[in-house]
Amino acid sequence: MPKKKVEEMPKFVDALREVADAKGLSDEQVITALEEAIQRAYIKYLGGGDDAVVSCHVDPETGHVDLAQIKKVVEEVQDDYLEISVEDANATVKGKKSKYAPGDDFAIPCPLEQVTKLTAMAVKSNLRQRLAEAERTALYEVYKDHIGEMMTGTVVKADDRGVTIRIGRTYIEMGRRELIGDEYFKIDEPIKVYIQEVRSVLNEEGKPAKGPQIEATRASEGFLKRLFEEEIHEIYDGTVVIKAIARQAGIRSKVAVASNNEDVDATGACIGQGGQRIQKIVAQLGNGKNKEKIDVVNYSDNHGLFIIEAVRPVTPLGVAINEEEKTAIVVINDGDLPLAMGKFRANVNLASKLTGYKLEMLEKSIADRKGITYTTVEEWKAMAEEERRAKEKEEYLNQVRLEAERKAAEEAAEEARKAAEEAAAKEEAAAKVATENAVEAAPVAEEKPVVAPKAAASVEDFPAEAANPAAAALAAFKAAEAKKAEEAAAPKKEETVETAEVKTTTTLSDLEKELESAKEKKTRSVTKKRPRKITEEEVKRETPVAPVAPNQSAMPVYTEEELADIEAEEKNYDSYEGDTEEDIDEDYSEYDQYYDDDK
Repeated sequence: MPKKKVEEMPKFVDALREVADAKGLSDEQVITALEEAIQRAYIKYLGGGDDAVVSCHVDPETGHVDLAQIKKVVEEVQDDYLEISVEDANATVKGKKSKYAPGDDFAIPCPLEQVTKLTAMAVKSNLRQRLAEAERTALYEVYKDHIGEMMTGTVVKADDRGVTIRIGRTYIEMGRRELIGDEYFKIDEPIKVYIQEVRSVLNEEGKPAKGPQIEATRASEGFLKRLFEEEIHEIYDGTVVIKAIARQAGIRSKVAVASNNEDVDATGACIGQGGQRIQKIVAQLGNGKNKEKIDVVNYSDNHGLFIIEAVRPVTPLGVAINEEEKTAIVVINDGDLPLAMGKFRANVNLASKLTGYKLEMLEKSIADRKGITYTTVEEWKAMAEEERRAKEKEEYLNQVRLEAERKAAEEAAEEARKAAEEAAAKEEAAAKVATENAVEAAPVAEEKPVVAPKAAASVEDFPAEAANPAAAALAAFKAAEAKKAEEAAAPKKEETVETAEVKTTTTLSDLEKELESAKEKKTRSVTKKRPRKITEEEVKRETPVAPVAPNQSAMPVYTEEELADIEAEEKNYDSYEGDTEEDIDEDYSEYDQYYDDDK
């Protein structure tokens, strides 16, 4: 590529970016628009028809343009404008590149040097069109979420036909019909507009949409509603609600309002003290000679009372309504007809639009002559009061019903929760029992201890030693001692005398201590230390032991020999009568530990 063209490429890229900044588009959108413009111009340059297939790619870094016509490779050419034979396609292949097969695409490059000046002009025209479509698409994406909102712009052009305003990078044209009365603006003057509609680039049929893409106005009911919301905070926070608006821009408007709070007067909140609030709104409704008037009326669900409020400033005598035809006759005093009609019939027309009924104003004399029966204002008010009470009663009953349903639902939910908890507890218990049963039923690998069979013997079958092991052990020990003494006194013999070995788990000293302890319990008066005295309360708390009936088959505690030894030992206690307590304590000092409470 020549050096001059290399130097021009950065300028080409900079120009694309400048266009993107000026139109509020991205670089990708501008490059896409340029590629589409070149393709359309090249198809026209080929001159074979609009069904030609071409490709165009613009490098965003270098600005290099690759342009080519795409033909389909076929065995037999039917249309040389769209197709090319396999032989002709492969004839252009050089080297060892793969050959073309039927069904492949064959690109025929087109150097930009071959493009004529006429084609360049076509590219320019198409580029403008594509940029305009891209700009409109971008505007639609930006403003489609602002429909029904108030926006502030700047006047850039003003004449008798209308004004052109700029909002950001967007220019919006408004005709005289979209302005308020005979208002006028100066260039660079701020202006508030209401975004009424934003149309897409293409209509529902897929064709380019006609007319302005963004419709802004100052003459609609939406513009007036937004002014009320900006100036009256009770409407902004929802305390007061605008039920309906009827407007004839520059002449008169009627606004029906209702309050959601019984302590707030809807019309009073909109008008303000001394009319300050409503005057601020009127000041923004044009700067022409004729100021637009606003009537703020109370909304009512009772149609007759609502019509009476809507026709103000005239005070009617009564209203006759035909619900089927949606018409109403308003009877007024004689001479109030001009006031009831209003300038350019604005009052009656706006009242009809506000209420939804076609209204006819008749003076009382004419109504009486025609024999029209109507309901007076007082009767309409009484009917409205009855309807209000009935509505409040119905709302109260609905509230009570909903509260009862809510409580019932809560109780049902609580019962369901308890049932679920009980079911879960039962399942848990069942699972626990199943686990325990499974553990018990599981085979044990260890050997089970062999349990000896129960003996089927009576008490008489057992020896005396089994009945009283301590006494038997003591007797056996004494016998062994006596035998040893005899053996010691007797002459020694060579033969060995076998002695029976008595095995016991109790030592001699332990046996003697147990016997002495039993004796001391019978003779506590000779001991120095006495056991703790039991109080009467403790005695009362003791559970009486029922006497046990003698059992003939019970095992005796002592044998006759043991009882004889015990009686002999008891006789020895009489020898201690002459001893002092110190002597007794000295003799039995070793047994004090059994009576020491601390130990």
